[in-house]
Amino acid sequence: MMKKILFLAAICFWISANGQTEIPDDSLDLMIGQMIMVGIGDFNEAKSSEPIFKELESGLIGGVALFEKNLSAKDTRSELAKLILKIQKSAEIPVFVGIDEEGGRVTRMKEKYGFSKKVSAQYLGELDNSDSTLYYAQETAQQLDSFGINMNYAPVVDVNLNLENPVIGNIERSYSPDYKKVIDHASAVVSMHITNNVVPVLKHFPGHGSSKNDTHLGITDVTKTWQFEELYPYKALIDSGAVKAIMTAHIVNESLDRTKMPATLSKRVVTDMLRDFLGYEGVVVSDDMQMGAIKNEFGLEDAIRMGIEAGLDVLIFANNVKDYDMVSATEIHKIIKDLVAQNVVSRDRIFQSYSRIMKLKGEFGLLDESFYKSLRNKLKAHN
Repeated sequence: MMKKILFLAAICFWISANGQTEIPDDSLDLMIGQMIMVGIGDFNEAKSSEPIFKELESGLIGGVALFEKNLSAKDTRSELAKLILKIQKSAEIPVFVGIDEEGGRVTRMKEKYGFSKKVSAQYLGELDNSDSTLYYAQETAQQLDSFGINMNYAPVVDVNLNLENPVIGNIERSYSPDYKKVIDHASAVVSMHITNNVVPVLKHFPGHGSSKNDTHLGITDVTKTWQFEELYPYKALIDSGAVKAIMTAHIVNESLDRTKMPATLSKRVVTDMLRDFLGYEGVVVSDDMQMGAIKNEFGLEDAIRMGIEAGLDVLIFANNVKDYDMVSATEIHKIIKDLVAQNVVSRDRIFQSYSRIMKLKGEFGLLDESFYKSLRNKLKAHN
């Protein structure tokens, strides 16, 4: 497995050095796989019979997303440790294991399972004590790292411009209506996660704090409410050099894209604004592509195509839905590969995302020869 990783890394170096993008088909398959992040399904035990383990073995998946349903009510710690070890042992290339641990209402590893208390962003913003924010960030990051969970979809850097926002302000997910406080507290969270070898994912670009509706349910237009200051936390954190991954929002903003395309699917937002205007060079992650704002408005193939064309590196299909709505990594992979075969999406475009993803995995030790040994040692503490 490590030889395969080194081989792919050599391809990256060779193509970069020679300015060529002819990628062998087997390598193309693995590169596409790295762009796919999926929820593992409705199970909480390491059962080899689950289809996702075969997809991991085949290199069709670059990351997985965990939810509360994946935590066993009994022997939670040991079962979670077994599950994560099974996921990584099955993977062709070590995967990102992601989770939503913002604190407050949005947490999967709850106290009732024996995990530490996690307060909301709003609580910390109102307290406005840097030591408190660092303390809770450290508690969260160390806990995640101890289970081999190497990616957290946090912190939220939405500026709380609408206190009644049903998906942000009303459930205390924003630090403050003051963008300066958002920057200060998010910076502390980012640094503590990086210190503990967990990838922090800033969200929701280009700003969800002024919205009046929930993108989980359908289209949310912020054209009349969005303010330019919602970009300030991204600008400050990008300029600091600490930002490793950013998650897009499914919001519509005609001020940024007159075609009324959701930000996740908008090249004007992801490439022109985030990359070119703000100078961001890291990994761009979609919010869940199965949320109503995308799923109800676009077909699966069109959403995937537009997301890649917009500049997404990682497409998340959380599968936190009914059985009949779940999408397999195999299906997503086939759609992307067909788009490449039809010259709708270029191989170079796939390579761009693959390179960013592998660079990030390298920075966080997922490509180290000692990765599996280190992971086993961590997880032993929970058995």
